[in-house]
Amino acid sequence: MAIFVFAHGAGAGPESEFMQAISANLEQKGHKVHRFAFPYWQIIEQSGKKRPPDKQNVLDAAFIEEVAKVREESDDIPLVVMGKSMGARVAFRCADTVNAIAAVGLGFPFHPPGKQDKHRLAELENSRKRNFIVHGTSDPFGKPEWLAEKTLPKNLTIHWVEGGNHDLSRPKRSGLTNAESWQLISREIDAFVTKLIK
Repeated sequence: MAIFVFAHGAGAGPESEFMQAISANLEQKGHKVHRFAFPYWQIIEQSGKKRPPDKQNVLDAAFIEEVAKVREESDDIPLVVMGKSMGARVAFRCADTVNAIAAVGLGFPFHPPGKQDKHRLAELENSRKRNFIVHGTSDPFGKPEWLAEKTLPKNLTIHWVEGGNHDLSRPKRSGLTNAESWQLISREIDAFVTKLIK
């Protein structure tokens, strides 16, 4: 069993259908999952008005503080930091600081859509033994052919979701519902983490 601290993306909070589904699936496999809202999202929830995400240093500090709270109650359980999109960037950046066993990114935004020169590959670098990204082959934030030309960290494994978009749902022709696609993704995450903590 591991405990996941799961960070949300820029445009959807911890109560999104995607995050709830992934969390529930992992909990069914015996893990613990902790979701939380970044400071800017808490303001959105209170005001009902959209606003841009916090700056990087604020996001990272909020994440590290949240991990510290979780660690107070679950210090003996292996920690995995995980995030969706923007939250994945935070998880990878903070993995060393919080001494997680791994960082997991779901739909890692390797670059803004259409702006491949403004990539974030440097954020993948940390000293964890293994890291894991689940990414759709149709995700405009980084296609397989673009990544194939890049040098990625040796401790990183990418699992490709065929036809998957940025929220890792698949096209109707796949015959899979979102729930079924997310179930398969959760199985991959569980297999990766289970191998690490054995």
